[in-house]
Amino acid sequence: MKNTIVGVDLAKDVIQVCIYTNKKVRSNIEMTPPEFIEFLANYTSLTIVFEACGTSNYWKQKAISLGHDARLISAKLVSVVRQNQKTDKNDALAIIQAALLPDVTFISGKSIEQQQLQSIMRLRELCVKQKTAAGNQLTSLLLEFNIKVSSRNSGLKGAVESTLEDAENGFSFEFRKALSEAWQLYLSAIKSIHTYDECLECAIEGHTDCKKLRQIEGVGTLNAINLYIALGCADLGVFNKGKDASACIGLTPIQYSSGGPLCQDSCRL
Repeated sequence: MKNTIVGVDLAKDVIQVCIYTNKKVRSNIEMTPPEFIEFLANYTSLTIVFEACGTSNYWKQKAISLGHDARLISAKLVSVVRQNQKTDKNDALAIIQAALLPDVTFISGKSIEQQQLQSIMRLRELCVKQKTAAGNQLTSLLLEFNIKVSSRNSGLKGAVESTLEDAENGFSFEFRKALSEAWQLYLSAIKSIHTYDECLECAIEGHTDCKKLRQIEGVGTLNAINLYIALGCADLGVFNKGKDASACIGLTPIQYSSGGPLCQDSCRL
């Protein structure tokens, strides 16, 4: 480590910066984000340690771009090391104390490419949940009128469209309009999922590692991206061993057994 270590506690609107050099705390002050950027620009070759949080990847990338040695440290470790009550000052000091521990493991964090892929994945996951919720709600509401969704009659689409088209079922104009709006919301979710899938398909072409992972039998685009993010940030605790990562993508040892000695060979899918 370089002689000067800066512990940074990132909050929503302010940033607590603790400067430690020659075994002494030189300052522990609060800065605004613009002031912190100016601080990074005015100093060179500092070791800056951020507590891992939602914005820590951005600030780590920013510090590295300005020539600093930036690292992330586990928030759990910081909470164990902190000696007094939780305040921004105490947290910033605890970050330095945790960073000085022997054999401490730092978190590598995510690159901006990994962040973008993960963001698209999260948007897609939310949309899938919204689609499922909208579909389940439509199915349940129709069932209250004894209108059952059957796969033999075009499923939910057939049930909704037949309900809207039947002029003699006694439903009011307001209910039909509300049902139509809910159906359009369901279709919109499906369209959004397809859009996210297209974005991922295009994005993966620029990532060699993702393309290699996708070549594994049984691993598609979504799993390849999840693995790319998880394996790239293995120090986050996703996998403890290489065997755990192998099992995640379906690799298992070939096993020969006949009731006697157990023999395991190379891996297979």
